[in-house]
Amino acid sequence: MVNDRQRKSLPPYVSYRTFQNFVEGLALGIPSRIDRSYWGDRYSGSSGTQLMAALRFLGLIDNDSIPTARLKMLASARGSQRSDILRQIGHTAFEFISDESLDPQVATYAQLEETFYNVYGVTGDVGRKCIKFFISLESDAGIALSPFILKRSRTLRSSTDIRRKKTAKAKAETDRNSLTSPATDLSSRKTTWDEMVLAKFPTFDPSWSDDVKSKWFEAFDTLLKKRGSASSAEER
Repeated sequence: MVNDRQRKSLPPYVSYRTFQNFVEGLALGIPSRIDRSYWGDRYSGSSGTQLMAALRFLGLIDNDSIPTARLKMLASARGSQRSDILRQIGHTAFEFISDESLDPQVATYAQLEETFYNVYGVTGDVGRKCIKFFISLESDAGIALSPFILKRSRTLRSSTDIRRKKTAKAKAETDRNSLTSPATDLSSRKTTWDEMVLAKFPTFDPSWSDDVKSKWFEAFDTLLKKRGSASSAEER
């Protein structure tokens, strides 16, 4: 049997900045239908799909992607009027606000997580993104949220940023090592080869005859010239 959570649509988990920029862009004109031909050039497949799902959840487009009156009002609204419309959108879309089962002004972050799970069945990374969008929407609407929610949200955002920076740094170091390793290997091979050749070369013996000594010096001089020529070629 399908429970209530399974039947409900997922709350928005697209970046709030993406949502905000999209709405602001509608000030130039609103199409009769918001389909992929309209937004496809600006958003990737996943971002665009998430954005459309967010607009539908918030009641800004219908199931056929036709803009609602509320979206048209939001696109043209400014200042306090815009805040009022956002407040109405949030109040209507998030049922735990309308039925007052949770008061975001005094709730803890854990209570907000539990509510999103109990009402919408979201948890983990998706749940975190849903909550982040909700907090951004409420803040944009000028609604005062609980300091317990805001403090925890900032902590999670800082932790995410730190992990992202560490990952980027590790990737950069890996890329840098991969670029320098061939040269390092070449230098290592060159050193090893030179050492092997010199190891095979007989040690000079003063007791040798003059003829043998002369041949040894000639051979050693030839070896040095070959090494010098090889080094010059590599540098070029």
